[in-house]
Amino acid sequence: MPPSNPYRFSCKNRMAFLILIAATQVSFANAETWIITDRNHPVQASAHVRLILLDESEQLELKLSEGLPANPQQASAIMQQRLKSSDAQRLQRDLALAQQNLVDAWSIGVTKVPAVVVDRKFVVYGENDATAAEHRIAQWRVAYRYRNESGQGDAPR
Repeated sequence: MPPSNPYRFSCKNRMAFLILIAATQVSFANAETWIITDRNHPVQASAHVRLILLDESEQLELKLSEGLPANPQQASAIMQQRLKSSDAQRLQRDLALAQQNLVDAWSIGVTKVPAVVVDRKFVVYGENDATAAEHRIAQWRVAYRYRNESGQGDAPR
């Protein structure tokens, strides 16, 4: 009988490991990921991640009202001229998008930043790397599925 190798995977363990890797990759391919933060909490996000900056609308409003006089009538006249420019129209579109981002973040109940949200269901708080948060969520999903399929009860806590 050959000596046992402590590093050798049994067939069952090898299969579970391969399923874990495959499930992780599949969940990334179909996941919708948002990272919600502000300018005080920089993050690392890849191109497929929707970045929501909670202070973006405030920054855009400041930019739109930059250099306006204190006199309301003069400020109104200057603002009317500004709103006709192509830059102001782009700024207005950006402002509408920033406000929609605020509504979306509020609607899913995010309470702290940074927050990584996957599929509008799973949230990882305090992680500034979207990829790392996606991996944590994918591992949790696989563990949850495995526990339920094996009849071991609810999701891990």
